[in-house]
Formats: sequence, structure tokens, C-alpha cells
Amino acid sequence: MTTAATRGDRRISPVFLGIAAVTAVAGWAVWTGFADATGFAVFLFVTGAWIVSLCLHEYAHARTALHSGDLSVGAKGYLTLNPLKYTHALLSIVLPVLFVIMGGIGLPGGAVYIERGRIHGRWKHSLISAAGPLTNVAFAIVCTAPFWLDALDGVPRAFQYALAFLAMLQVTAAILNSLPIPGLDGYGVIEPWLSYKVRRQVEPIAPFGLIAVFALLWIPEVNIVFFDAIHALLRGLGVEEFQRYCGYDLYRFWRGLFDEQDPGCAVG
Repeated sequence: MTTAATRGDRRISPVFLGIAAVTAVAGWAVWTGFADATGFAVFLFVTGAWIVSLCLHEYAHARTALHSGDLSVGAKGYLTLNPLKYTHALLSIVLPVLFVIMGGIGLPGGAVYIERGRIHGRWKHSLISAAGPLTNVAFAIVCTAPFWLDALDGVPRAFQYALAFLAMLQVTAAILNSLPIPGLDGYGVIEPWLSYKVRRQVEPIAPFGLIAVFALLWIPEVNIVFFDAIHALLRGLGVEEFQRYCGYDLYRFWRGLFDEQDPGCAVG
């Protein structure tokens, strides 16, 4: 009985499999040029892949917590990769997707609820928090590999652009979520090493950490410095700025309904 329940708690959700299937089909459509509306296919592919990465980000937190002593994550459905099981599905999925649509930025979401009292040892707590951003780093490596390996021969331009834009989302998510700001994973990494007094003082403002990051990025000077760093990092990985720009231009397929998209990004 217990064994069956445990297996059920870890069975991959049909919701996640559906998202992965849509992503795969959209990626195939972008690669082959099968879709008449390339931009819409890019939109589905990038959005689907972004949601998949968000699910795996949260899964990494939960799986690490499971092995660190919090057995409750299974009963909560966190190991099924179902985004509807998260503590805040709105924060974990909907808002990050909206941020991509509005500004082309991979703002991290949250969250799975970890019962920290079940876990002993500061290193375990730090590792649980670090697991999520490390997943985004892994995604970024996969997305940029064709660029820094110079393996783009035969890869359709539309797919290159989509991959470049997706890589930027993963890099921005990894960097932003690694900031030592309360409410983000970067703070979760250092929190176990802070004094009890400091942790108690910070606790009330933790829910506003993500909002603070979003607000800071609206400041032009901060935005410029941040994206200059992102562009420099991606250039070092072989991803050129025009590829990322064209990926975002194609992603916003709806602009073609009201505005002419950049002719320099034409893939037909």
C-alpha cells in the first residue's frame, strides 16, 4: 500500500507530459518550417521549453529536499513535475511566462514548500536552495552548446534564433535567482549561515524579494548594466546579440498583426 502510494507520488504528471509534447511538436515545426506562421511556432516552442525548465527547477528543489530528509514533498505532488501542484502556481508559472512576453526576461518564479524542520545540517539547506538555479545553468549550457561548439551548420535560422532567445531566458533566470536577495534562491543558499537575529529581521521582507528585483530592473541605469552583463556572457558563449534579438522578435508573433516585424530577422 505504502509502496504503491510512493510510486504514485513520483509518477510524471500527464500535465507535464502534455507541455513537453507541445514543446517537442512546436520545436519540430520551427526546425522543419512546417508551420506557415513561424513566429507562432517559435512562441509555442520557447514558452513550452521555458515552462518545462520552470518545472524542472522546482523539481530539483523538491528532489534534493527528499534526499535531505523532507519526505513530505512526495505527498505534496512536487515529484510529479505537475506545475499545478506548486504552492503558488501563479508565481511559479504564470508570472514568469508573462515576464517573458512583456520584456523577454527569465524572471524566476516560486515555489515548492519545503519543511525545513525535517532537514538537519546547513549544507543540506544550502544545497536545496542551490538546486533550482543550477538547473537553469544546465539548461543554459544545453541551449548554448551548439553556439560555442560551432555546431550550427544545417540548423535552420528560425531554430537558431529561438534557441538563442531561450538561452538568454535561462541565463537571466540563473543569475537573478542566484542573487542574495530575500525570497530568492541565492538568499536561501546563505540563509543557513546567518545568525538567528539576522534571519528573523529579514523574514518579514522575504515575500517582497521578487517584486524588488522586478522594480530594480525598471530603473534604466540598472537595466542597462544588467543586460550589458548578460549580453557579454552570452557573447562569450558564442550567442550573438542579433540572434537573441531575432529570437525575441519572432517570439512576439502578434506584432505581425499590428506592426511589421524586423525584416532583418526574416527566415523565409
